[in-house]
Amino acid sequence: MSPPEYLHLASPLGPISRPLLPHPPRDALPSEIPIIDLAPLFSTDVSLRRQLASLIRQAATTSGFLYISNHGIPLSLFQTAQNASLNWFRSPLAAKEPANTSNSLKNKGVVGYRPRQTQHINPWESVDIRESFSWRYDPAYDPLHSPSSLGDIPAHVKKYVEHDSDGFPWSVMPKGFSQPVIQLYQAILSLGRQLARLFALALGLGEQDLDEKFTWPDAGLAVNYYPPITLPSQEQQQHDAEGEGQKPKVSIGSHTDFQLFTLLYQDNVGGLQVLDTDGQWLNAKPAEGTLVVNFGDYMQRITNGKWMSTVHRVVNNSGKERLSMAFFWGFGLHESCGVLESVLEEGEEKKYGEIGCWEWVQRRIEMMREVKSGLEDSTRVAYLGSMNNADYR
Repeated sequence: MSPPEYLHLASPLGPISRPLLPHPPRDALPSEIPIIDLAPLFSTDVSLRRQLASLIRQAATTSGFLYISNHGIPLSLFQTAQNASLNWFRSPLAAKEPANTSNSLKNKGVVGYRPRQTQHINPWESVDIRESFSWRYDPAYDPLHSPSSLGDIPAHVKKYVEHDSDGFPWSVMPKGFSQPVIQLYQAILSLGRQLARLFALALGLGEQDLDEKFTWPDAGLAVNYYPPITLPSQEQQQHDAEGEGQKPKVSIGSHTDFQLFTLLYQDNVGGLQVLDTDGQWLNAKPAEGTLVVNFGDYMQRITNGKWMSTVHRVVNNSGKERLSMAFFWGFGLHESCGVLESVLEEGEEKKYGEIGCWEWVQRRIEMMREVKSGLEDSTRVAYLGSMNNADYR
């Protein structure tokens, strides 16, 4: 019997290895990544919302991944933003370069455009075969806050939500891209806050108990463009035998998400893969009209390990270009949280102490850097500043 293969990746506890089953990826069963109808969320009947919350809790504690349908955002908003994004990513590099993350002053290179070969989520796998556009939360674009109230943001909050004085990166983006993407982002802000109330119910809390922590959320955006992965020729494989060619080729490397939950829109091309607890890669195939929801490391922490932060990656071997839009949700970076009393069973001890969201994100980034620095020099590939709050999720 051949020895088992292992997946290596960074985690909240440092580098870990997960055994992999010797089988190719297979399509996920409905029981493994369920489609949950979100219509009861908008009902005035709290009993229906509680029933819905129980379905969420079941998915969160078994796979950490689910689809949501009837979420209330018109499909046309996604399609318009998708078409605008594809048009922009297909443009010449010179047209995209003004939005390069290196031009971001106050945000220290964490918002804007990242070209190909500049991101490397998992150093045990190939460099990510993708381009991306990322953005951090800015209350100026949040419908919850009126323009007149922005000057009243508390100082302990404002330092985490400041943006470049020239409005970067939107100031250098064509309106054909920025308008539909911002419109979709604003719709996601509304949906995310509604989902936060549903998740509060699923956590055994009152629906509005977490509202305050989402007043200025850590709500990032990443638009990812994945060209198709091409298999190297035999000659190229021989040339790469001592280097990057040995690593599995991925569109975005295996990872877990940082904060509470992620909402993902994916086109119909496919490529998202989820690792189950047995070590089997599952294809999370596109389901028309749905969003993918998955939970992150901070959610796993505050639920005492009950809600799963599941390893996932993208491998676009379809032969077609792929586009996805990920919206990352967390408490405001000025907030903190410990293990929730509502999730504990009688006599159960808390595994984790309270930690601030900003400290948590920085700790996760530092763990990724430690993984990188711990590799042999011959296997290192520079991250080129790709470690930030959005790109790893």
